[in-house]
Amino acid sequence: MDTARPLPPRPRVIVTRRLLPQVEARMAELFDLVPSPDDRPMTRAQLEAAMRDCDVLVPTVTDMIDAAMIAGAGERIAMIASFGAGTDHIDLAAARAHRILVTNTPGVFTDDTADLTLALIILVSRRFSENARTLREGRWEGWAPSSMLGHSLSGKTLGVVGMGRIGQAVAHRARAFGLEIRYHNRHRLPPAVENMVSARYEPELDRLVAEADILTLHCPAGPETEHLIDARRLGLMKPGACIVNTSRGRLIDEEALIAALSHDRIAAALDVFEREPQVDPRLLAMPGLVALPHLGSATYEGRGAAGHKIVTNIRSWVDGHRPPDMVLPDLI
Repeated sequence: MDTARPLPPRPRVIVTRRLLPQVEARMAELFDLVPSPDDRPMTRAQLEAAMRDCDVLVPTVTDMIDAAMIAGAGERIAMIASFGAGTDHIDLAAARAHRILVTNTPGVFTDDTADLTLALIILVSRRFSENARTLREGRWEGWAPSSMLGHSLSGKTLGVVGMGRIGQAVAHRARAFGLEIRYHNRHRLPPAVENMVSARYEPELDRLVAEADILTLHCPAGPETEHLIDARRLGLMKPGACIVNTSRGRLIDEEALIAALSHDRIAAALDVFEREPQVDPRLLAMPGLVALPHLGSATYEGRGAAGHKIVTNIRSWVDGHRPPDMVLPDLI
């Protein structure tokens, strides 16, 4: 097989964060593993040093690897085996120019993220988080027929923005709750897939935003989706609607979201944030917000499967085969 750059039999693999013990144990058997010593995010300088000292870098979706870092990495690094499905944290054009293979771990977090999305839809629609806070803070005055009311899901319109693996998994689950599903996507799905998840295509994103009772985002991050939901589109949402984001924080203009929440027009449920791990305290103070600390993929099963995918990708390359999860297939 024609390869971009051969690796030694036991490549030096630097991992930027701690992985599950069984994954690191398997990596140590097969590779010259350098695990994260303290599970803290690497600084830019540490990432640059790691890239100059390894054959394979295993970053996460929070490690930003730009063109300058890739250009300064030297000749040794041959592969970036990223932990996670997203690749917007890596400058893929620079990686291609320097003949560095890039792999990811698609599919392993689909069910976990879809489960969490449905949980957030229920939490925000029924105001569970807000009302639980009332109980914990000792402000609950007892049951009353007109207090602590949320909205039922049955018959409501769920607008899915981005109908890939996760969007389809969310739609599949939403059917059981009686939600009417509409979706917007760059390309319309085949009729058989639409029928399978009982979803109706909406070519105009603005119309979907305006008509959805619940809007859930499942798009990749990139220049074309930066602040996809801005002040104008938040203004299109109907009073009482809610927006859910388990994808990427940069899809929503948080400053505009804070303004919308402050007027109590809409509600929001977020698992990701624009500048995480820093989160604007004004946002967290909004009563209409349900917030989680990026837990979409946080299961033993999912994180373990992602780690083993990385092992498979690296080992396939070392053995002279095409890694199964190549992001830049034209390099082989």
